Amino acid sequence: MTPLLIALALLAQAPESPAPIEAAPPPAVEDRIPNGAPREDYPFVAWCYGALRGYLDMKAEVMPEVTRIENQFRRPGSSLVDDLKVYADMERDGRAQLKVFQEALTSAEKASVRPINAQGAMAVRQGRQTWSAGPEVTKARKAQEWMSWTLPARCETVAASLEARSKLMGATLRSNTQPEQPASPE
Repeated sequence: MTPLLIALALLAQAPESPAPIEAAPPPAVEDRIPNGAPREDYPFVAWCYGALRGYLDMKAEVMPEVTRIENQFRRPGSSLVDDLKVYADMERDGRAQLKVFQEALTSAEKASVRPINAQGAMAVRQGRQTWSAGPEVTKARKAQEWMSWTLPARCETVAASLEARSKLMGATLRSNTQPEQPASPE
């Protein structure tokens, strides 16, 4: 009986267990990095460019099936023309976003002290790969994925930040160079 009392006495003297470690809250939706996307800003923006470019390039391929789906599953009181107008608007917005991404990438390349365009080209290809589908994927499934896809919100914020930092860095690098002297007349 004595060993049992000793064990209980030791247990009673044991310090309280520390509070459980709380897990960090999951990142906000706009902060999430899509699976397979690079984590660094420059390649991430290049990945976004590639994914969006792939999305826009697929439009001609998927629109016949999109039209069939929209026609077959029409919302009450809507017209097919109105339903399909959404995709034209998305294309217009996507082309504007491509320009924003291209400007951010160009600014980063100009501000970099080493060539980074090969890394960007690889990330663009990686982004486009998100639209590669095997032969087992039906036209309807591909069209449904295309219809419901949106560019990650993080793409726009990272592109704006990258461009702002790049312009600042580029200005800093240019301030350290000697201005070219005009050729002296002889």
